[in-house]
Amino acid sequence: MRPRDERGVAFPSPLVILSIVAVAMAGLAFVATQDSGAPDDRAQTVAQPSASPTPTATPAPAPPKKVKKPAIKRGEIFVEVYNNSGIAGLAGTTAQRASGAGWNVVGSDNWYGTIPSSTVYFPPRLAAAAKALAKDLGISRLQPAVDPMRFDRLTVILTGDAA
Repeated sequence: MRPRDERGVAFPSPLVILSIVAVAMAGLAFVATQDSGAPDDRAQTVAQPSASPTPTATPAPAPPKKVKKPAIKRGEIFVEVYNNSGIAGLAGTTAQRASGAGWNVVGSDNWYGTIPSSTVYFPPRLAAAAKALAKDLGISRLQPAVDPMRFDRLTVILTGDAA
């Protein structure tokens, strides 16, 4: 039988007192480690439900970014137009068409030599501009510029197929 106080209430057993003190100490230790600001090194696990997982939609991949080509500033690119056909005035009329499309035509004349078909000649840095000029004039042949052409501009040489 356990001892009782004057009102008849039984004193708790030493085992109950020890349990209460142990729980209180554990609570204090927990609070003290959480307030220290130190990172928690313990591994944390998350319980996974035992049911089969629900399918989740995966986001669609982003479309590839299109690389914008720099805009061709027609008015800043020099163009020379030459006639290599027997058609009088072909270089002049083509030069007017190029100017009308915004190109900076700096001259037109006759070309002496053998050219297989109407061609836009270009220095390497003006390759994109050459494609645009050829499209504007309806010329399908493009070639790198050669001597005696100038390498700071586009050179158009017209043959009979340009008429």
